[in-house]
Amino acid sequence: MAKLTYAALLFALATTGASAQTPQPVAPAMPGGSQAQILTSLPAEAMTVTHWYKQSVYDPSDAKVGEIMDVLVEKEGKIIGLIVGVGGFLGAGEKDVAVPFNSVQFKTKDNNKWWAVMNTTKDALKAAPGYKYDRTAMTWIPENAPATTGGPVTPAPRQNPR
Repeated sequence: MAKLTYAALLFALATTGASAQTPQPVAPAMPGGSQAQILTSLPAEAMTVTHWYKQSVYDPSDAKVGEIMDVLVEKEGKIIGLIVGVGGFLGAGEKDVAVPFNSVQFKTKDNNKWWAVMNTTKDALKAAPGYKYDRTAMTWIPENAPATTGGPVTPAPRQNPR
């Protein structure tokens, strides 16, 4: 009986290993859509979002003017802007402003560390319109706009005037 159990276990392991090495078919394309593409290599100039996210931003004279808080991406995948946090201390009193992506140049210095440089001042960023992140809508909105509540607004029930 033990030999039969070992043989069955060995057969199961052998077939599992063989099927793991066999190329698995790719799932069919979604109805109405095209098959997803897979990259087999990465472009040499490709950068990761970690080159930007939570990185300090400096003016041309190397004075820190803010920190990148978010990266704004169009539906097509093009990066269009950055949210830069300016001012405050440890997050308190900080203001978030939106800047076009191409207004920040990314350079390397000090052993190839990425260095975000923007031709502006901290005061100019502080004077720019501010934004706040609306967690319900999952988007940035003007800082003076009311936050969304997550659902449609329903009117209060009418009181019977008796």
